[in-house]
Amino acid sequence: MRISDQIEARLRAAFTPEALSVEDESESHRGHAGWREGGQTHFHVALQAPELKGLTRLARHRAVHAALGAELIARIHALRLTLS
Repeated sequence: MRISDQIEARLRAAFTPEALSVEDESESHRGHAGWREGGQTHFHVALQAPELKGLTRLARHRAVHAALGAELIARIHALRLTLS
C-alpha cells in the first residue's frame, strides 16, 4: 500500500473528516533532501474534522501525528498540514 493511502486510511480511522485530501508533493522536491525515486516522501494533508475544532495549532498537529503513528511518520520526509 502506498504511503499516501496509509495516511488517508489512518486519518479516516482516527477522525470524522468533513474534508480530507492527501497530496503527494514529492515530485516538486526532486533533488532535494529526503527525495526518493518513486516519490511518496513529501506530502500535503488538508483535514477538516470536528475533533480538531477548539484545539491549538500545536494540539492539532500532535493529534494528526499521533493518528499516523511513529513508524509511518518515520517513512515521511516532509509533512505539510492544513488543519481545521
